[in-house]
Amino acid sequence: MRNQWKVKDFFLHNFLGFYAVAVLMLWMKTYIAQTTQFELGVEGALQHFLLLLNPLGSAMLFLGISFLFKGKRKYTMLVVVYTLMSILLYANVVYYRFFSDFITLPTLFQTQNFGDLGGSILSLLQPFDILFFVDVFVMMYLRFSRKVEKGTNRIGTRTASAIIAGALVISLINLGLAEASRPQLLTRGFDRNYIVKYLGMYNYSIYDSVETAAASSQRAMADSSDITEVINYTQSAYAEPNPVYFGKAKGMNVIYLHLESFQNFLIDYKLNGEEVTPFLNSLTHDKNTAYFDNFFHQTGQGKTSDAEFMLENSLFGLPQGSAFITKAQNTYQAAPGILKDYGYTSAVFHGNNGSFWNRNTIYKEFGFEHFFDASYYDTTNPIDMAEYGLLDKPFYEQSESMLSSLPQPFYTKFITVANHYPYAMDQSLVSIDKAQTGDASVDDYFQTARYTDETIEKVFTRLKEMGLYDNSVIVLYGDHYGISENHKKAMAQVLGKEITPYESANLQRVPLFIHAPGLKGGVSHTYGGQTDLLPTLLHLLGIDTKNFVQFGSDLFSKEHNEVVPFRNGDFVSPTIDSINEKYYDSQTGLPLDESKLEQAEAMKKEVAFKLGLSDKVVNGDLLRFYTPKGYTPVDPSQYNYTKDEDVQAGE
Repeated sequence: MRNQWKVKDFFLHNFLGFYAVAVLMLWMKTYIAQTTQFELGVEGALQHFLLLLNPLGSAMLFLGISFLFKGKRKYTMLVVVYTLMSILLYANVVYYRFFSDFITLPTLFQTQNFGDLGGSILSLLQPFDILFFVDVFVMMYLRFSRKVEKGTNRIGTRTASAIIAGALVISLINLGLAEASRPQLLTRGFDRNYIVKYLGMYNYSIYDSVETAAASSQRAMADSSDITEVINYTQSAYAEPNPVYFGKAKGMNVIYLHLESFQNFLIDYKLNGEEVTPFLNSLTHDKNTAYFDNFFHQTGQGKTSDAEFMLENSLFGLPQGSAFITKAQNTYQAAPGILKDYGYTSAVFHGNNGSFWNRNTIYKEFGFEHFFDASYYDTTNPIDMAEYGLLDKPFYEQSESMLSSLPQPFYTKFITVANHYPYAMDQSLVSIDKAQTGDASVDDYFQTARYTDETIEKVFTRLKEMGLYDNSVIVLYGDHYGISENHKKAMAQVLGKEITPYESANLQRVPLFIHAPGLKGGVSHTYGGQTDLLPTLLHLLGIDTKNFVQFGSDLFSKEHNEVVPFRNGDFVSPTIDSINEKYYDSQTGLPLDESKLEQAEAMKKEVAFKLGLSDKVVNGDLLRFYTPKGYTPVDPSQYNYTKDEDVQAGE
């Protein structure tokens, strides 16, 4: 009995006991909310453990702010912090119900988001929501009840330090395990869902605040004079369009078909004597299709988002993280914004969540009028689903009605997911055997690549049947590598040669096909990269690009710059390659002759300068200071991608 009273005295008449009760309740509430209110895609024992662990360190740390106060004020401050954390949690729960996303600092200043919620706010509230605040009422009762004696002594420095140190240790363990499970979690900025899943709701809020502050500080230091150097460079590097191709597709629809993780070595490759990509192979011989066999991805940590960023803007991705995440509020002069002035409707189709890579935010800045994400598709049949969304065949089938609803001419992009690591696919859906290297990723890669090829063939057939084929530019592009450098041994078996640094760099080729009626097709050996797509496309549509800030150049132009920069400062070209601080002869793969080193150094310096200028534009948000003649700036507030609102907007 005496021991029971000691326990009771500790929790009711001792501030540390009061603090312990608060930590326990907030920990459990947050864990339950994260598991029941958010669709985080938690899988495996480690992810479940992290979801349980991550609220504990945060609760201990934030509630520990009360240690700084004396007397009864420390009780008051603890209740205040507890209440604020509860409000933050609940606000995200309600926000998630509508947007399937989490609150960020920039969204607090996007008043149109609150307007979207306005008429529906009552429908978002649930009867059980009161449970989010039962514990808050309990904490308030304990604070103001006279039955609970309040200790007035200040918490000792050693005790407070020990508790805060414990909170930090728990948080560091959490971060270490998260990083082990998902490398580059913070620097790459995959998706807000990932941050919440691995680090928790409260740590996500810290992460978001830090990222926002860092982006804002760089932006704040920029002024209108900074854009002058950039404009001078891009206009001097401008490549005059080839008159044979300029305006060849004027007024036509544009259809981008995304080839996820698709490397160019797959084209014409035979596995056990069987073509892996027979349809794409046939396009290399099509008289109206230009196929570029020296086209390279230029992505960094942003991977797919970097590829999109470059093809829409002709700006390089960032050296760390993804511009889609950290620069989503910038001003851009992207393809959909440019083409709107020429009467184009724009849309993106993607069978995954709209928040992935922050697409549902940055697409508005690009000027996309419609974004058909997973909420527009039937994703209830398990066999139709891949790890990152709807499989390609059902995705394209379900997209047809939405595509048909768009006014013409349209600018569209279809982002697929089937050929995505780890390349696992239901064997009832495959039509080619696996490779036999013993490396599962490499072996399975050929099956998902064949599935992609079959899907593209079906898409071409349906476009013809829908009457769109003869009035559309169809661009197929690979976004980034599929097989990383960690699989060199297996790739050596596949290609029949050692994968040296030179070979590895050349494996960064991805397919690029540009098809249009009347286009002079054939295989082009021109070197190019993803920053070159926008000026190439605009010139085909008869739109001059000289006054736009673009770091790529028209692939069909006779003045096209064939030095292709990589995000890490390396480059490839028809004559010299720079790989891991070494120079190679592009034709032989041998170390570069000393007589050409000066030329190589000059090329590398030019690449670094170009990358630096692009970073200056993106980090400083410099396009807000410059509007090309005839261009109408994008107003992101006019776009709403939620299903009901978007459908109404399209009617």
